[in-house]
This record gives sequence, C-alpha cells and structure tokens, in this order.
Amino acid sequence: MKSPDRYGVIGYPISHSRSPLIHRVFAEQTGEAIEYEPLKVRPDKLERAVRQFQRAGGKGLNVTAPHKSEVIKLCDHLSERAATAGAVNTLSFRDHEIHGDNTDGIGLLRDLAVNHDLTLENMRMLILGAGGATRGIIGPLLEMRPALLIIANRTLGKAKALTQHFSGFGPVSACRLDEVPDDTDYELVINATSAGLKGDTPSYPAAAVSPETICYDLSYGLSPTPFSIWAREQGAAESIMGWGMLVEQAAESFNIWRGVRPQTAPVLEHMLITV
Repeated sequence: MKSPDRYGVIGYPISHSRSPLIHRVFAEQTGEAIEYEPLKVRPDKLERAVRQFQRAGGKGLNVTAPHKSEVIKLCDHLSERAATAGAVNTLSFRDHEIHGDNTDGIGLLRDLAVNHDLTLENMRMLILGAGGATRGIIGPLLEMRPALLIIANRTLGKAKALTQHFSGFGPVSACRLDEVPDDTDYELVINATSAGLKGDTPSYPAAAVSPETICYDLSYGLSPTPFSIWAREQGAAESIMGWGMLVEQAAESFNIWRGVRPQTAPVLEHMLITV
C-alpha cells in the first residue's frame, strides 16, 4: 500500500499553528492520502530543513513567520503573486525543483469578501506592520481598488520600501506606527504585526478606530489576541481574528498541491468549534 504524501508547515515558533488540523480535515473531506506535520525551524536552519524535507520525498510545505521572505532564495520558480509579494507561504517540490507561491492574499480576500460579505472597493484601509505577512496581502488588496491604503510600521524605512514596491498597483502610502494620520476615517484596519504571537502589546494607533471600523488581526488564538481585545476596547464595529484567512489560504495551498479545492465553510465551522 502506498504511503501518504508528506506535507508540513515550517515556522519559528510553530506550536500555535492549526494548519495540521486544517489539512487533516481537508484530506478527510476530499479523500486525499496525505500526512501533514509542524516543523519548528530556526532562521539559521531554514535552507537545511527545506532541502532535507525535499530529499526525504516531501511534496510541499507551508511557510509561516519569520521565513516568508527568506525562503524565496531557495525557490527555482515563483508564481506571479509570490514574485509580486516578495514573500512565499507555499512550497511545492516537483521534478527536483522548488516552486514558490503565496496564498495569503487570496485567503484574506475570500475571508473578507465571502465569509464576511465586505465590499472592498473604495474602502479606506490601514495595515499595521511591514513584514512578510504584509507583503503577501498588499497586491491583492490594491487589486480591489481601495480609496487608500496606508502601511504603518515602527520603522518608516521598511514601510516606505513596500510602498515603492507596490506604487504601480494603487494608492498606497507609508507612515510610522506612532504617526498614523488621524484625519481619516479608516473602514478596515489590519494588524499584520507579529506582536500577538510574541505576547507583546504594541502601541496601536487608537485614533485609527471609530465605530465604523472593522479591525482584522492576521494572527489568531485560542482566546482573543491582544489586538482583538484592543480593537473592542476602542469601540470598533467588528473585531475579527484571522481564522477565516487561515482556512482560506490553506485551501488554496491544498489545491496547488492536490489539484482539488476543499470546501472551507465546514472546515472553518469545525475549527471554531474545536478552539
């Protein structure tokens, strides 16, 4: 009997990841024979871990913080969206080559537009953070033609570098996290910092939140994240953790690997019941 194909997720830390559960449910739903494991990989061990997994016959890996930008160096081929993002969250091993893709953006869009029924066109958006997670979502968000999109980061240089990279895609600008313009009514504030994973609570810009603001945290947890709690305290219209994005981007990765797209609604319901 043929052994299941091997997949996994690499990150540092990785104990918080729910990807193994999600892909197990996807496999049961679609009848695909796979096994999926979490791999805790230090940044200085990234190349060794990826190539070892490939040599051992692994078929694909998801990539999470802090490896999404660095792993590009290992890819022989990049999808257009990965190249545009400058970040990879999905690796496929085919014909002795490494193919890199990024499903974060499409995962976020599907969660916002389908699961939460939001109209993103002409929306005023603010993204907190300028790391690999942000890189993966800017392009797809700009394709929705927002009225404006501001990237706020602790260090201005990193945010400006992103605005330069995406300047041809739409109305994107940068500022320091403590200098977010307070003369704009932001309709969507996305937290793309890793502070929640590290247990920190940075100084989020309170002036960015109004009773009409939807706050979305790319992070997720068994209990509300620091950003989600903060958003509610500021009176946001809605505070959403990234469970939906997690499931939607995983479904896109699964489709890349297996050629079949699993249904996400029952999986998301299962996840929320489980946690």
